[in-house]
Amino acid sequence: MNSFLNPYSTIKFFGDLPDGSVINSCELTNKNGMQLKVITYGATITSLKIPLKNDKFLDVVLGFDTMEAYLNSFQLKGAPYFGATVGRYAGRINNSTFSLNGKSIDLNSNNNGHSLHGGNIGFSQKQWKIKNVNEGENPSITLSYFSPDGEENYPGDLSIDLTYTLSEENELIIEYVATTSEDTIINLTHHSYFNLDGHNSTILEQDLSINSNKILETNEHTIPTGQFLNLENNPFNFNQAKKCPQTIDTTFVLNDGEEIAATLFSPKNNLKMLVQTNQPAVHIYVGGNCHNEIKGKENTDYHHLSGICFETQNFPDAPNQDHFPNAVLRKNEVYFHKTRYKFQN
Repeated sequence: MNSFLNPYSTIKFFGDLPDGSVINSCELTNKNGMQLKVITYGATITSLKIPLKNDKFLDVVLGFDTMEAYLNSFQLKGAPYFGATVGRYAGRINNSTFSLNGKSIDLNSNNNGHSLHGGNIGFSQKQWKIKNVNEGENPSITLSYFSPDGEENYPGDLSIDLTYTLSEENELIIEYVATTSEDTIINLTHHSYFNLDGHNSTILEQDLSINSNKILETNEHTIPTGQFLNLENNPFNFNQAKKCPQTIDTTFVLNDGEEIAATLFSPKNNLKMLVQTNQPAVHIYVGGNCHNEIKGKENTDYHHLSGICFETQNFPDAPNQDHFPNAVLRKNEVYFHKTRYKFQN
């Protein structure tokens, strides 16, 4: 059933952009009662409710109740990007510049002279279009965005389809497909802050594991130096599960051949989240602080330990590091990124 054309569709008005454009919200529910809410602003996940025992449901992602709050959050010192789709290039690009086909390209700077998460107005702040909604088993929504040549100074018309699926195994599956009119660079990721004790809790009592033996070394601006740090005897070695760290903003190189990239476990709710991806890295970030300037969902004051991000992606600054995985999308090629967040209790 195509519920986008169905008068009983779960698509609802969410709010207006300053230019009068309408932002809608779509709600998906699988047969187990797992529920996803997505808005067309930034293709952003605003809520993800997981069924627990005793017919209870737990919202495991941070977010806001209003369009105004999402808009204002990008004016905060250190915008949180709650639940957003990040692009055209996730992470930082050193000095906002890179070379492609022998030509130097200067991007817009928005982070200490560097480009972060796509520049001044990345995909997280764009209006996406609802392309398709499927109900029934494994319900899904596909959103699309067209990024014109020269947007934030990136080359090429980039066309993206993003599909969120709720599987009957209680997985949130995210699939990105993109094509370009000319050679460009791309690195898309999802920026939900997860908290398996609930979005209004702290993550400190949850157990984190990451299948990685090395991380990217970075400088004082969190730009990769090009070197790798071995995690043996390193406090960021999470091959064995341990409590979430209070401070982390680190790219973990995923071990080849491992099916699971990372896991998060809440002893309180006996709830586990498994992260699987076809990407070479996961960037782990703990945060969510809104500095008491904007209230989160249910009037929550989000703080620096409110959530943890699992940003599955290519390496930051890969266009400037020849030995990093390829970040170039050629004309006539297809970019495909798939990540699963699987919930078990």
